[in-house]
Formats: sequence, structure tokens, C-alpha cells
Amino acid sequence: MNPNDEPDQDHRPALLRDFLIFQLKLLIDGAKDAVLIPVSIAAVAADLIRGHRRRPALFYRVLDLSERFDLWLNVHAAASGAEHDADGMFGTSEAGSPTFVGKLEQLVRGGDAPRRSPR
Repeated sequence: MNPNDEPDQDHRPALLRDFLIFQLKLLIDGAKDAVLIPVSIAAVAADLIRGHRRRPALFYRVLDLSERFDLWLNVHAAASGAEHDADGMFGTSEAGSPTFVGKLEQLVRGGDAPRRSPR
């Protein structure tokens, strides 16, 4: 049992917060896809127009940018084990880490240190 998880704690606020975080992640991920579809088409078209003697750098830069954004936006790592922590994803992530959940936790909590319930 996690030291932050007491049997009589109400998990509903953390569950609702984590649900809203997931919905925001889905919204951002959808917007990313909507932007990347035309950008990737333009990048591959530009690489094809530039000719067969040049490396197709633009398209692969778009792929790299997409991968880095996906790693930043990943909430699944924070969700691993969150059901066992009264603080949900904030209890399993590191506040201030260079991830979506880490930065969101830092913003909500006003710093890098996790908030712990008084005993």
C-alpha cells in the first residue's frame, strides 16, 4: 500500500481530476494530429520536389517532432499505478518533470514538491 493512500481517503477528487487531464490530453492529441496531417503532406511533397539526390530531411523532422511531442504528452506512464494512490496520476508522476502531467502538476500545486496530506 502506498504511504499516501489511506483506506478512508476519498479518491473521487483525484479520479475526476485525472479524468479531466485525460480529456485534455485527448483534445491536445487530436489537435496535434489535425496540424500534423497537412504539415507532413507538405513536408513529404517538398522532399519529393527537391529531388532524389537530396536527403528527405523535412518529412523526418516532422516525424521526430511528432515523437517528441507524444513522449511529452504521454499520460499513460503517470497512470501506471495511479489507481493505488489517493493522489492519482499526481501521486505517481514527478511534479515539474518535463512531461504534460509533470508540468500540469507543477502549475496546479505551485511548485515542484508534491503536496502530502497531514497525518
